[in-house]
Amino acid sequence: MPVLYTSLRLIIRSSTSIGIIILLILFCVNTYSQRLPVNKVPIDNDITKQTFTYAVKDTSTLRLDVYTKDSFNNTGKRPCVIFVFGGAFISGQRDNSIYYNYFNFLAEHNYIVASISYRLGLRGAKKVSVFHTAPLKNAIDIAVEDLYDATGWLITHADSIGIDTSKIILSGSSAGAITILQAEFLKENNKPAAKKLPPGFQYAGIISFSGAILSYDGKLNYADKPSPTLLFHGTADKIVPYKKIRLFNKGFYGSSAIAGTFKKNHYSYYIVREEDLGHEVAILPMYSQLPVILYFLDNYVMQKKPYQTDMSFKNFNQQPMPGPTAKEFLSRLQSR
Repeated sequence: MPVLYTSLRLIIRSSTSIGIIILLILFCVNTYSQRLPVNKVPIDNDITKQTFTYAVKDTSTLRLDVYTKDSFNNTGKRPCVIFVFGGAFISGQRDNSIYYNYFNFLAEHNYIVASISYRLGLRGAKKVSVFHTAPLKNAIDIAVEDLYDATGWLITHADSIGIDTSKIILSGSSAGAITILQAEFLKENNKPAAKKLPPGFQYAGIISFSGAILSYDGKLNYADKPSPTLLFHGTADKIVPYKKIRLFNKGFYGSSAIAGTFKKNHYSYYIVREEDLGHEVAILPMYSQLPVILYFLDNYVMQKKPYQTDMSFKNFNQQPMPGPTAKEFLSRLQSR
């Protein structure tokens, strides 16, 4: 009887944690981006922005913005970073100015940036409970589908834009980070959704700001070797799990769990564990960790060095940002 009681208690604890994560994702929309102590900048004058439609689905016209530095035009094909914005699968914009510092940095270092829009699958979601993760899974699935379509569009138009299709890198923040990690996870496990990508195509690298992977297949495993991956995550993140949450065959695996799988299987990865910080790490490294990002791109992606790096970082001048409490989440859920 004590064993059964303990097991039931663990099940309830795990299921409640998954439910709270869903509530956090549902209601923490743009909270951190509005409060972050960062200096927003415009797109540099010598960077050109072009907007294209890559797909039309239902009533959604999906567009992407391509940023290129003018002085690098006509210099041959260049690597491309596809960026996926955050916003809890409810809101967000591909051209939010909080990302411009990152876009400028990448363009200055000879990268083409393609920032994409995607369908927001949790917008209007109501039937969410601790045992009902289907809305979150659906939101992730359709975001991944749109990301694959955007990738295919960029590959088709690579010649006119000047993209080296062997060097397409994914990057994303929060919900966008979940999307890119999930896209690579599904691809390397040969899931049907990934068949949208051209045969033999491989992403060259992954840069995730506070992301996670949702798996219904039990443990976090890859059938094929994943791309080199850079992970930023706050160790006190209460929105997207830093470690993992597991209930039976369902699991939500944060950056620490992903790094553990990569380390065990000798996959190339670089994790920056931002000690005592929360979900603000979905944005902060785009301002404070640019040298790390460039190092990763130069060594892990371009030179394909088989490195594993695990770094804990503590900035005593950066205070954790308070977030809403569980009581506030529940109150907002009841008012929907």
